Parts: sequence; structure tokens; C-alpha cells
Amino acid sequence: MADGYHGGLGVLLDGRKLSPAQRRIADYLGEHLEEAIFLSSVELAERSGVSQPSVTRFAMVLGFAGYPELRQALRPLVLGPEAGGSRESLLRGAIDGEIRNLALVRERLSAFPLKELGEQLAAAEPLPVVGLRVSCGLATTFAYYARRIHPDVRLLVHGGSELVDGLHAARRAGAEWVVAVMLPRYPAEAVQALEYAGKMGLKVAAITDRSDFPAEVVLDAPVGDRLVFDSHAAPLALAMALVEAMADAMPLRTRARLEEYERMTGETGMFLSGDPA
Repeated sequence: MADGYHGGLGVLLDGRKLSPAQRRIADYLGEHLEEAIFLSSVELAERSGVSQPSVTRFAMVLGFAGYPELRQALRPLVLGPEAGGSRESLLRGAIDGEIRNLALVRERLSAFPLKELGEQLAAAEPLPVVGLRVSCGLATTFAYYARRIHPDVRLLVHGGSELVDGLHAARRAGAEWVVAVMLPRYPAEAVQALEYAGKMGLKVAAITDRSDFPAEVVLDAPVGDRLVFDSHAAPLALAMALVEAMADAMPLRTRARLEEYERMTGETGMFLSGDPA
């Protein structure tokens, strides 16, 4: 199996029983390894002529948790152990990938039901927002800004029984929607909690990278996966577009709450004025 492949890649493939789709991925890597180490899983799938999940399964067959880990292991085969001179090109490639992700969101913007969802969420009280593990950061940012224009946003970033309790309490208080941030890798307890939320009658609006995520409304944007850890510029832009839609849905309330907030911050000296230096 290792014949014809880059030496290090051949070692990884030696003795592996690969499906036809996985062999196509291996063949592409063997012929284009110098280029492939900068590709996302979606790009590698397209160039190999397979599905994106096939790339993930291929990485797992080779003993990695996912494609980013496999790609990280392959890079020294091309760039050398230190990859010193290529660090800048790696970062530039990652930023270029994020620019493409943002451009894709821009192109698809009219396809997202932002106006309708913004109206639904603006009128929903309370509004629970769920985000566990890596999704916690984006969920917190969304909730922070949503609280400026919405009277009752409840951030739920801890799993287990605390998450279920929070969803149950929100539903008892009249919640109809839950905003869920679900970015890879997807915590099983978050998925299970959202299934429970559905059984309670809560509708789910998901900010994710998966168009097939089980939710009433899905706002999907690709993540950047060219570095050791994913970056989330495109999902963040989509989340902020949703906050904007909520603000537009109730302009009088939005203006009143923002004015009140500015008065409060001025009275308390919450923020520095002028140059922090």
C-alpha cells in the first residue's frame, strides 16, 4: 500500500485497509502532498472527488481524531520539522481561507431567514443561548450583544444537569426559542440537551457549520481549519448579523435600551474616555 507515496505518508498508510473513497484521498495526497497540507477538509474532498465525511473517516482510519490532526502530522513531511520559513505562508493561507469563508456567507446572505428569525427572537422572552466548550466563546459574544437590545437573554455555557435545568427554567418562564451555537467538535451533551429542548416545545435556531444540523432554523457558515485549532470568523459574522436583525425587528425598544445603557455607563464610568494610555 505504501508504494508510490511520500515516505512518511507511506508509513501512515502501510497495512491500512482503505475503502475506494479513502484510496482516492490517499492517491491525491501522494501526488499533491505539497499543496494538500494547506487544504481544508472540504477542499481536499472536492479535489479527491469524495465527500467531506469521507476525509474525516480517512483521518480516523489512520489513527487521528480528525482531519486537522492528520494535516498537522503531514506538514513536517513537506515543510520540515521546524517549518520555520513557511510559518508566515501558513498563516497567510489560513487568513485567505477565512476571507473565502466570509465571502461565501456574503454570497448566501439572502438565503438566510435573518429578518424572520430576528423578529421571532426579538419577541421571545426569555431567550436562552446555548454554547458548550469551544462554542462557548461565540455564544457568549452573541449573548453579550443581544442583552443590549433584548430584556431577557439567558446564557447557558455549562453542561450536564445545569444545562437541562436552565432550558427547563426558560421554558417554564415562557421561552419559545433557544439559540444554539454548535461548532466542531460537537459536544454530545449539547446535542442531547437540544433534543430534550425540542421535546419541551422549544424551537432551535442553530449557528453552526453544518447545513444539516437538526434545528428549526440553521444559520451555517464554514469554519477555518487550516491551523492547529479552528477559527470562527464566518460564524461570528453570521451571529452578529442575527443580532442586527433582532435590533431591526424592534427599533423603538432597541433605541431606548441602547440610550439607557449609554447613560448607565456614563454615570458609572464603566469605560475609559479618550486614549487608554
